[in-house]
Amino acid sequence: MAEDSNTPVIPESAALDATGSANEVVAEESIASIGETAQDILANDDPVAALTETVAGLPVPEDTMVILQFFEQMDAASPLARLITAATIVGVSLLFMLIVKIISRRRISHLENSARVRPLRWQAQDLVSSEDMQQLWINVWRWLGWAFSGVFFLVGVTGLLMVSNWTLRFAARMITLFIAALDYVWSGFIGYLPNLITIIVIVVVTRYVIRIIGLVFEGIKSRRIYLKNFYPEWAETSFSLIKLMIYALTAVIIFPYLPGSSSPAFQGISIFVGVLVSLGSTTAVANIIAGIVLTFTRAFGVGDQVEVGGTRGRVIERSTFVTRIQTLKNVIVSIPNSMVLNNNIINYSKNVGQSGLVVHTTITIGYDVPWQTVSNLLIAAASKTEGIVGQPEPFVLQTSLDDNYVSYEVNGWTRNPEELPRIYSNLHANILDEFHGHNVEITSPSFRANRDANASTIPEVIVAAEPAAAKGSDS
Repeated sequence: MAEDSNTPVIPESAALDATGSANEVVAEESIASIGETAQDILANDDPVAALTETVAGLPVPEDTMVILQFFEQMDAASPLARLITAATIVGVSLLFMLIVKIISRRRISHLENSARVRPLRWQAQDLVSSEDMQQLWINVWRWLGWAFSGVFFLVGVTGLLMVSNWTLRFAARMITLFIAALDYVWSGFIGYLPNLITIIVIVVVTRYVIRIIGLVFEGIKSRRIYLKNFYPEWAETSFSLIKLMIYALTAVIIFPYLPGSSSPAFQGISIFVGVLVSLGSTTAVANIIAGIVLTFTRAFGVGDQVEVGGTRGRVIERSTFVTRIQTLKNVIVSIPNSMVLNNNIINYSKNVGQSGLVVHTTITIGYDVPWQTVSNLLIAAASKTEGIVGQPEPFVLQTSLDDNYVSYEVNGWTRNPEELPRIYSNLHANILDEFHGHNVEITSPSFRANRDANASTIPEVIVAAEPAAAKGSDS
């Protein structure tokens, strides 16, 4: 439709000025009207009646008018019906306020006198201590008591306002507000009910799926279910990974059904939290991945005797983030999984169940002592040591022929790696006893010899006895 060329164009600024001026005029007229009404009330012979008429002449919302009409019908039916109703409302409100106060005080007193409140735990760790949980529940009951008391107080005030005709309109308005609030909550609940049912179904299905998968992995862990090339110690970590993926998938599916999930504010908070987690969880993610790698490489298990980064002891816990080792001095050392993965891991318990662990120590003896004598003494010392088994038998190796002495290494087998310090101590004590008992000095002598004037240090050769079978064949 073409514009009329004769129609004057009003600038936007001029239109805004005109609108503001009109609003100011309306406001001034309203103030003047209120002033005139007040003067008329004061000038009247009966100000109360005039004020009542003025209030009655004020505009009333439609829903409030329905309540007022209900009160008029109640007064027409029985003059005391409204008063009895108001008294009942006030009495019931006071009774419920008293009940709420008694219940909240009893619960708070019970929590304050309770010796132990269960902490909030996750993976054997206290996320919230028992004392903090106790204080949290005390505050929850205190705030619930205040909230319910406030609601019943407002209901009682509404009952009091119903007594007088002067305040009847305020009572009707408060009842209207109560009804509107309840209608808003109920309508929101009914409208959200399909989404809520969907979320409940998804959560229930997820819970039972995780429980069924957990039973399968529990069977693998207890060796009741056998899978080829799948070790039982992998069961717990594998189940944790699968459970984490199921939870993540469930959260993605449920997210669109959450109230306010499509709002920009909710999305902005989600992005902000995601950025914070990404920036602050680098080390935590590295420890988690290292823990998973350690599990699937089967480097060690709980109860094994290991040495990691100079720390030696028994593994007492292997969690998502750290590995805890109890040293031989009964000190608990927590090592991050990433540090464990980056260091050499010595496992003393890995082959104990098969042949055992070799205990060995080295001594140096001069050339003047026959090697057969040294070997017999070392084997005798190892055989007397508690913790070294008789089968396989201990043995001795001549590891080197140095300038002034021979190095001997005695070896024995043990199946008690957790007692290695005591076994070594007993072995050394038995070596001292054997050598001293046979007048053999444990020395590494150095010689400055003049070959023309000194006897040789070569010992008398001990010839090994020939086997009986060999002698019979010679004859």
